[in-house]
Amino acid sequence: MSKPLIVITGASSGIGAATARLLSAQGHPLLLLARRLEKLHELGLPDTLCRKVDVTDRDAVEAAVREAEERFGPADAIVNNAGAMLLGRLADQPAEEWDRMIDLNIKGVLYGVRAVLPGMLARGTGTIINVSSIAGRKTFPNHTAYVGTKFAVHAMSENLREEVASRGVRVVTIAPGAVETELLSHTSDEQIKKDYEAWKKSAGGALDPQAVAEAVAYAYRQPQNVTIREIVLAATGQEA
Repeated sequence: MSKPLIVITGASSGIGAATARLLSAQGHPLLLLARRLEKLHELGLPDTLCRKVDVTDRDAVEAAVREAEERFGPADAIVNNAGAMLLGRLADQPAEEWDRMIDLNIKGVLYGVRAVLPGMLARGTGTIINVSSIAGRKTFPNHTAYVGTKFAVHAMSENLREEVASRGVRVVTIAPGAVETELLSHTSDEQIKKDYEAWKKSAGGALDPQAVAEAVAYAYRQPQNVTIREIVLAATGQEA
């Protein structure tokens, strides 16, 4: 196989699916992880291993990566894209929603990194791409817990970059603004969902997931001695 393996989490829809299609078209074998296995198979990509994995299950993530590496060779990159955006006011948001975001947005990223990083360090090469958010750089109404998890992704990514830079491993943070994905649909407060949709409309619409996938591919295809540390992108009409 001429191009190396790339792992993508949360690959069943939105940014993850768009990134999978793009990197597959560029010739990469892929390991796609998501909870909805049928959606992964519907992508119909060649040289692709699809596994039903919740990234909050550390052992399952590790096992899937080992299986893919046995088939396609070492993982040269991981795109930690799986995440949840559950908006709410801290005073009345169900605490279970905080737990879900902390487990998925923070621990899930750490588990993805751990599954590939030792091998990358041993080989002296590799790329870790963490999909965060503009909400990892600034605050927004009704985003308190979510913002906390995305600030964590930004901080962990930068600290990890410092930790592994001298070992030849790159760490990239992708920070999109509002994107047309399924993320908002999981918010339980209907009024907050309506307000968010109105805000997106007032900005002229959100980003197409393909735009974020292009940013991921751009960062990855740089020479290994070049790290695009962070890409921040948003719809032109998004002021915040």
